[in-house]
Formats: sequence, C-alpha cells, structure tokens
Amino acid sequence: MSTSRTATATSRILALLLLAAWMAPAGSQEAQIRLGTPISEEQLSALDLIAAPDGSGMPPGAGTARQGREVYELNCLRCHNVNGEGESGNTVIAGGDMQSEESPLRTVGSYWPHASTLFDFIRRAMPADIPKSLTDEEVYQVTAYVLFLNGIVGEDQSINSETLTAIVMPNGNGFVDQSHLH
Repeated sequence: MSTSRTATATSRILALLLLAAWMAPAGSQEAQIRLGTPISEEQLSALDLIAAPDGSGMPPGAGTARQGREVYELNCLRCHNVNGEGESGNTVIAGGDMQSEESPLRTVGSYWPHASTLFDFIRRAMPADIPKSLTDEEVYQVTAYVLFLNGIVGEDQSINSETLTAIVMPNGNGFVDQSHLH
C-alpha cells in the first residue's frame, strides 16, 4: 500500500474512533471519568480564606513592617525587588500615581481601595510559586511591610484585624460600591 493510501486509511480509522467516542452514551463516560474526591467541611474551611474589607474572615495575628522586612526578603524579593519596584507592571507593588497624565501605574499604594484586600491577596496567592505557604502572622507582617513601602503605615505600626480595616488607602474613594447605587 502506498504512503498516501496508508495515511488516508489511518485518518479514516481515527475519524471513526473519534466519532464512536463522541456518540458513546453519556453514562459510560461518567462511569470512567472521576475528577477529584469529595472533601469534608473541615477541609473546605481550610481553603475558605476570604478576608473581607469589613474585617470578617480575618484571622488572629499581628505584625509590623520591621518584622515583615525579613519575610519579604525571603519570599517576595525575587519577584518584587528591594523596594517593591518589581520587574514588570504585574510585579510593581510600590509607587505609582493614579492621577498621572500618562497611563497610571496601578500599585498597592496608588490603586488598591482596601488594606484588607492586600492581606487577602497575599494570604491566598503569594508567594506566586508557593501560594498559601505563609502563616497568618507572616501575612500580617508582609502586609505591613508592603504598606510601609507605599508610605501608608510606619515601620513599627502593628497591624491586625482591627487596625488593618481602619487604614485609609490613598485610592479608597476611587471605586464605586454598587450596593450603594440601589
């Protein structure tokens, strides 16, 4: 058989196999495919880490920027650099000006409306290569350090669930809360 005939025959066989798989009853696929395993409420609560702007969902703990500097240097420096200047727009966390005539640089200090959002993001997504690896205490410390880099808190100002929600962010009024529109 020539090469073109073999390729044509192979293509037809593959097409028939795909058609047969596509036309198979749905029940047979469900019986073969098992995605994940059920988890308990306790396991789910370990994943439900949302810390809201009103302070709900915030864990116990506290930290200062002075404490956070070491945690930052060990876990954050490789992406965000020494002073939060980052390597790209996605890794810049300090500086910026939302009133810039050019395209504004959106950073924690210039854009984010709530300090608790920073805590929540660090807690659930950072460090990017090993998210959720920091303790709650370390998250408070790094949050304080990032706020310090942006001139929002002092180096020895302790932040916790109560003080964090009281911080007024520079762009706190730059967003519209839809719940107030109705």
